[in-house]
Amino acid sequence: MTGEVTGMTTAYIWALLGMAIAVTYLWRGLGTTIVAGLDPDSPVLQWVACVAYGLLSALISRIIFLPVGVLENTELVDRVGATVFGFVMFFLFRKHIGIGTLSAAGAFGVMVWARSQGFI
Repeated sequence: MTGEVTGMTTAYIWALLGMAIAVTYLWRGLGTTIVAGLDPDSPVLQWVACVAYGLLSALISRIIFLPVGVLENTELVDRVGATVFGFVMFFLFRKHIGIGTLSAAGAFGVMVWARSQGFI
């Protein structure tokens, strides 16, 4: 078996890849066609936006207050402190999401490192 998947030829793999690409771009094209005719201020799309923001805030809250995996080993005060710091930086820099996100991640990393070194 030299570089070949059992039971599959190279042509078969390329055909599968081509079909996957075609289906992906088909749905993207249909999405842009459908969206072009929608009014962004319609009540239905406003409801969809509210649901999306609600789900995102619930996910972030769950990550902060009920973490799983590696985050379980970190302190709650580190997670909350980094989140608050990120929000402060977000508003100080005129709602720049990149600065808010990177500063929160950096603050979290520094707090976890400082706690592991015994500084906190």
